[in-house]
Amino acid sequence: MGYIMTNACLLSGGKDSTLALHKAVKLGVKIDLLISMITKSAESYMFHYPNVRLTALQAQSMGIRQVFAQTEGKKEEELKDLERVLRDNNVKTLVTGATYSRYQGDRVNDLASKLGIEHLAPLWHIEPKVELDEIASDFNAIITAVAAEGMDETMLGARIDQNMISRLEDLNKRYGINMLFEGGEAESFVLDAPLFRQRIEIVRSSKEWKGDRGMFLIEDARLVQK
Repeated sequence: MGYIMTNACLLSGGKDSTLALHKAVKLGVKIDLLISMITKSAESYMFHYPNVRLTALQAQSMGIRQVFAQTEGKKEEELKDLERVLRDNNVKTLVTGATYSRYQGDRVNDLASKLGIEHLAPLWHIEPKVELDEIASDFNAIITAVAAEGMDETMLGARIDQNMISRLEDLNKRYGINMLFEGGEAESFVLDAPLFRQRIEIVRSSKEWKGDRGMFLIEDARLVQK
């Protein structure tokens, strides 16, 4: 693809990667590319599983070029898939939504060092309440998966607002869950954000619940005027 170097953001569609993108732009980083990894495994250690294809609507709304990359989602091997897409697109700066996970942070840092890439993680060690307050105030983000003690089906599809933050604080005190979901407690999807020119409207969705965990699946969605 030539020698044009690229500033990219690893976008899952969730609150962390979307907020990291916004903070990078505020820092003056011009994002040329969004990279979204499509994993075949719900047990991926590195990447989101539900609703990732709908990041295409987020990219369209922001007017930023996007590429999708497939991965089997196997532990450690999925990093090779990320490395390939970074090389193919001549990425020089990579923005990620890493917050506390040493597993993810260390591996992306090692990969960036190997490729001579700058890894920018503007949310690294952010205070959970600070991030969630910003999400509740400026974004419309919903919970799309839950898999932790104390979480239930009523949380699927629910917006991360101050009421939800209060629930998460209670669950943190009672069960020790990570309020930013870094332990895989939950996943999220952003329907509207400051950089979005249009918001995402869910047309059709469904819930799956098995045992003590579930997913909110967005089956159809579209962009509409704010």
